[in-house]
Amino acid sequence: MNPISPIYINVRGRLLDLSTPQVMGILNVTPDSFYSASRTRTEEEIAARVRRIVDEGASIIDIGAYSSRPGAEHVSAEEEMSRLRPGLEIIVREYPDAVVSVDTFRADVARRCVEEYGVSIVNDISAGEMDGRMFETVARLGVPYVMMHMRGTPQDMQRAPRYDNLLEEVFKYFAMKVRRLRDMGGKDIILDPGFGFGKTLEHNYELMASLQEFSLFGLPLLVGVSRKSMIYNLLGVTPAEALNGTTALNTVALLKGANILRVHDVREAVEAVRVVEKLKGASSGN
Repeated sequence: MNPISPIYINVRGRLLDLSTPQVMGILNVTPDSFYSASRTRTEEEIAARVRRIVDEGASIIDIGAYSSRPGAEHVSAEEEMSRLRPGLEIIVREYPDAVVSVDTFRADVARRCVEEYGVSIVNDISAGEMDGRMFETVARLGVPYVMMHMRGTPQDMQRAPRYDNLLEEVFKYFAMKVRRLRDMGGKDIILDPGFGFGKTLEHNYELMASLQEFSLFGLPLLVGVSRKSMIYNLLGVTPAEALNGTTALNTVALLKGANILRVHDVREAVEAVRVVEKLKGASSGN
């Protein structure tokens, strides 16, 4: 096995090496997440969750205030920002050097988080589809940008999603988006296949089975399957009981080239990274 070439993204003037997979811990500041145990509302809950994310070894904190679960309630930009503010203030105060990602599809929310709170990464579930100003905003801010594939919106994405050729359509989508953002001056693009977003259970596993094909883009790959329906519906369990399935799929994703795992359960994901990296080192003779 050939050594993996370094893959860097620029986070607030520092280089983060993604050739060793990184773990992104989810900080939900919303009352409407599909996984109820991940919801944080009070300052004490937010501070405790941030501390746990950091202590368990995540290198990125992903804060989100707009639930993107299927059928989620739509909230205004003002409400989204008011939910984000306490969490961002806690992170800035307690962990000023943390690499923070904001999970938002709104250009103005992204701008305010970057300019006012030093957020390092913008994580957009709609790849600019839900706010036409997002690409120009991200390009001007010069921050790494996670573009995710989603068909529709969180309110309608799971109404009988259909593809003639799933992989081909997802690849064409990303090729178009990447070219457009590059033409606008965007840098450090990260791809997210969008597991669970406008896809059936079968679509999700078809994507996972072909995950290594995304290496054709030569861009970092983020995988977010943590406790999602592709796991709990398959296994006949609840989101609260889907950790074992999550770890299994995270391991598969790492073996197929994932550079970032977006997770609720940081310690287990960090351990999966360590095991897979040891395995890769053994197979290369290191």
